[in-house]
Amino acid sequence: MTRHTMLASTGAALVLLLSAAPVVAAPAAPAAPAATSAQTPGVQGLPYDARRGVFTFAAGLDASLPAVVQVTTLGQSRGPTSSASDPKPAQGGSGVIIDAAAGIIVTNNHVIENGQKFTVDLSDGRLFDAVLIGADKATDIAVLKIEGAGLSQVQTVDSDTLRTGDLAFAVGYPLGLDQTLTMGVISGLNRSGMGDAIEDYIQTDAAVNSGNSGGPLLDSRGRLIGINTSILSGGMGGGNDGIAFAVPTRIMMFVVDQLRASGEVKRGQIGVALGSLTAERARELGLNLVRGAVVYDAAPGSSAEAAGLRPGDVITRIQNRPVANAGSVQATVGIARPGATLPVVYLRDGREATASLTVQSSDPAAVRTGRVAAMARGLTFRNSGDGAGAQVSVVEGGSVAAAAGLQAGDVVVEAGGAGVADMTALATALQAGGAVELTVVRDGERTTINLPG
Repeated sequence: MTRHTMLASTGAALVLLLSAAPVVAAPAAPAAPAATSAQTPGVQGLPYDARRGVFTFAAGLDASLPAVVQVTTLGQSRGPTSSASDPKPAQGGSGVIIDAAAGIIVTNNHVIENGQKFTVDLSDGRLFDAVLIGADKATDIAVLKIEGAGLSQVQTVDSDTLRTGDLAFAVGYPLGLDQTLTMGVISGLNRSGMGDAIEDYIQTDAAVNSGNSGGPLLDSRGRLIGINTSILSGGMGGGNDGIAFAVPTRIMMFVVDQLRASGEVKRGQIGVALGSLTAERARELGLNLVRGAVVYDAAPGSSAEAAGLRPGDVITRIQNRPVANAGSVQATVGIARPGATLPVVYLRDGREATASLTVQSSDPAAVRTGRVAAMARGLTFRNSGDGAGAQVSVVEGGSVAAAAGLQAGDVVVEAGGAGVADMTALATALQAGGAVELTVVRDGERTTINLPG
């Protein structure tokens, strides 16, 4: 079964990869003798195996491939049999061992989601039961643990060192096949804007298909640079069109370290409502660029207000990283611990300025009301342009609002059975805490959403 989200701007589908029926990996064939000259420079510096007379990247990849595993998620059986209570295979994907001594495996959250039991197949044919250490939906990362001797692991490299054009290798168990390796290049970096999540993806044209989810994206030396998580498909079948995305190790390691330490991920916030800079908005601001994040509002008492950010400012860099859109800022703040300082560069009236933002602890019950927008429970909302209700402008990735299904553009017209006249009325309704039933208008239709406290 495949999950997908339609992208309104292109009509394409962002497909979260789930495998077909899982298979048990066959025992690996004996390794071929190592070529003593595998790294001898060949034409244009390509690694060359003089013994066989071929160009190859095998020597760099061989050590990493045994660390790539198949993950099977088992759920509750629905069949009317005597073993109906036994977990049955529900979905699966791939994973990669990053710590052999501790048996730590990284995979995708959507691979293990709603599972009761997890098994891991190694390329040498061994099968292990795995324990779920923790998962983070906002980054689509999950951590499993197995107990076993003789495990292999990959070497992890900082994804910030990547450049567009670098070779990339995707490894996993696609379409029910045994371990499969595909090659491509890094097609782009810092990709975001594809959903309500913490997104700062690596884009690659290495072939990635159903079942590759959670598997590693490796560089030409076999080092881990990302975790394959989704593909962009223009076809009805959700197949590979040469555009795949991976969570970079910069984000992965932040999440993994927290999950291993406490089983959960704690994030901070800076109290700013942002939107992506569009060509239309750039013309309104008199700017000749279309990359950046526009400040809509800074909440009272927030780090953004203390730093002096105002509506209309355009953030172009944060923590020395270029800002392509609002998702770029969210991706940086989303993996920053409370107390961290994030330098920002922004434009005001066409002039460049700098500031420092101190990441604050996130209080999901807090309601912060600014001049033109309010923030609560992962929502940023403002007065509706229709004169009634409060319109959602931003849904924070990983928040209770995102989990409840709220979307940017929704107009909240009722909260707790009472009418919502404007953003102040909605802020007041959310101030008391606890779950609130919201009535929202989306694409002209009314729907009810329960927003947890």
